[in-house]
Amino acid sequence: MSTFEAIILALIQGLTEFLPISSSAHLILPSQLLGWPDQGLAFDVAVHVGTLAAVVFYYRKEVMELAVGWFNSLRGQHSSHSRLAWFIVWATVPAALAGLLGNDLLENFGRSALVIAGSTIVFGLVLWYADARASETSSLKALTLKQALFIGGAQAIALIPGTSRSGITMTAGLLLGLTRMDAARFSFLLSIPIILLAGGYKGSQLIQQAEPVAWGMVALGMSIAFVAAYICIKLFLQVIERMGMLPFVIYRLVLGIVLLYLFL
Repeated sequence: MSTFEAIILALIQGLTEFLPISSSAHLILPSQLLGWPDQGLAFDVAVHVGTLAAVVFYYRKEVMELAVGWFNSLRGQHSSHSRLAWFIVWATVPAALAGLLGNDLLENFGRSALVIAGSTIVFGLVLWYADARASETSSLKALTLKQALFIGGAQAIALIPGTSRSGITMTAGLLLGLTRMDAARFSFLLSIPIILLAGGYKGSQLIQQAEPVAWGMVALGMSIAFVAAYICIKLFLQVIERMGMLPFVIYRLVLGIVLLYLFL
């Protein structure tokens, strides 16, 4: 992988991890369309660490409050922060189990341009429906455990490339009546444990492999992914507050149609 390719892939990861357009799809496409070599496990871990650091830094005050609330709940001291923290923990379970049980199957059969095209279009339309019908009558303060698990179950579907983890969780939140901002906020907070788990899993694989690691390329990818993801979160929240999800729905439909044209 050249430095140019590393920069582009890190930008793609940073810009698409938290947009409802599927980062995994965009990271697969360069190799499918341009013949680029696979970025490798170390680089994959690096860009995920970069995006994780970005969302933790952006929500640093709330993450600290949730962490403190969660630890206090273990001592019997409950609060609104501990309640939301536990909801995030329980909502992570479905995706974690799906990843553990279905990862090999998806690696073998899911990473194709046609699967990406289909899921990009289908879940783009589902996002459009949820956004168009959004009542925005509820907030995270009124979220129930059952609703949190519904969003967590939706997150498990994001293992299919092209679905978009952020897209499907925001879709679920909108279907439950959450405001666009609260649906996005819960989606971003929910990304923290699942990215941490995925990064830990890939990190354990990296430790076991004997191949040398290009640490300079790793640091470059991590830094670029961090900056791109941080800027992306900030701009995304401004866009959905003013325009809703429609720009991202249109992008998904165009991308899916182009992929179908190229590969069919």
